[in-house]
Amino acid sequence: MTLFGLNAVHLALLIPALTAALLALSPGYRLSAWINSLAAFLTFLATASLFFSRPPVGLYLQVDDLSVVFIVLGAFVGFTTSLFSASYIAHEIEIGRLTPIRLRFYHAMYQVLMFAMNLALMSNNLGLMWVAIELATLTTVAMVGVYRTHEAIEAAWKYFILGSVGIALALFGTILVYVAAEPVVGQGLRGMVWTVLMTKVALFDPPLLNVAFVFLLLGYGTKVGLAPLHAWLPDAHAEGPTPISAVLSGLLLNVALYAVLRFKMLLAANHAALAPGPLMVTMGLVSLVFAGFMLYRRRDIKRLFAYSSIEHMGIIAFAFGMGGPLANFAGLLHMTMHSLTKSGIFFSVGHIAQVKASQRIDDIRGLTVTHPLLGWALVAGVLAIAGLPPFGIFTSEFLVVSSTFARQPWLAAPLVLGLLVAFGALLLRLQGLAFGEPSPGAAPVRASYLPMLAHLGLVLAAGLYFPPLLTAWFQHVARMLG
Repeated sequence: MTLFGLNAVHLALLIPALTAALLALSPGYRLSAWINSLAAFLTFLATASLFFSRPPVGLYLQVDDLSVVFIVLGAFVGFTTSLFSASYIAHEIEIGRLTPIRLRFYHAMYQVLMFAMNLALMSNNLGLMWVAIELATLTTVAMVGVYRTHEAIEAAWKYFILGSVGIALALFGTILVYVAAEPVVGQGLRGMVWTVLMTKVALFDPPLLNVAFVFLLLGYGTKVGLAPLHAWLPDAHAEGPTPISAVLSGLLLNVALYAVLRFKMLLAANHAALAPGPLMVTMGLVSLVFAGFMLYRRRDIKRLFAYSSIEHMGIIAFAFGMGGPLANFAGLLHMTMHSLTKSGIFFSVGHIAQVKASQRIDDIRGLTVTHPLLGWALVAGVLAIAGLPPFGIFTSEFLVVSSTFARQPWLAAPLVLGLLVAFGALLLRLQGLAFGEPSPGAAPVRASYLPMLAHLGLVLAAGLYFPPLLTAWFQHVARMLG
């Protein structure tokens, strides 16, 4: 895909960057909301074209089969979230939670976030990828605090402090990779180019790579939301605008995971270095079991699903840590299904919080009675994220468990325990939310249900029939991951 000599990679970066500048100057809500959605749609079209043609690899940018999965998924969620955001933010303006100035800031930052995440996923330079992920972090920090309440500012600062610690650890790990590469590749830019490093990494000093990966896993693992580095995530979800919760769960966590996978591939290519899998398996299991038990103690509906995100990122890290074609395929599928499902759930939660004027679970009861479509959509979303058939997450979780039983049966026990604990907590909360005695506050829903229904419909369709073309694509990427 080319336009005026620009290829799809250029367009995926230029569209959000230029739109951010335009939105910073746009005074009207309706116009800025439409511009935001249109830009997100055009970015999605540009990224989707990467399935069919790609520009040549450069020193700064490159797109391969692995990055295309993340880029297209992220652009799609970014587009649907922009549609949800348009109707959601209208209500926030009406009730006075957002002012025109903050609205300009919100829409501009949304496109900066899209730019930063696309840049991170298309980077061929490890330093550039670090800068892009840091930009995405700072952007979401600003958006979490956009309401300017005491709680929102506190959550933003907590996110900023913990995110800064994580990104500093990741920077140190990146520097160590460069130090390990310098004797082999030489000084300068080539020592940071991922495609160059992959051809020479077998000659790098293994101890340096080992230490580097520990720092990189801890640093980027903070942004993935893996326990015990997760503390920023529940507050950021609870206090920020709901569209940002959807973007955090459906996009930003995946971008940090992508960075971890890139360095995992690098380390795996040096046979004298430590195996990265056991570290990822350990952090994944800890996150899964910890988040499963924490789900029982949540009193805020957005915090509930924030801990669900920690649980599922743990499952994904576990699957990629196990490695091999089947586990990697399961990890890719689970990442895709989680992004679609969790963002769809946050769309429904945004509607619920507006019609009930509360995020407290005790204030939300009997949704299937007061708002049938919204209530049953929440039921479908919770059943999907809990891993029940026929939704796509059931398939991915089944593949994770079966591959674990086949290769490391003793790991299957804590894995299944974590899944069952989280399953019980979600169903326990769902009973009151959807089927309890209706709580007061039954305002009509004026926002569009389309993004929510589209996501849940895709997850259901994927559970019933996963297209052979996508299956073959995921199988190919799974083999790339080793």
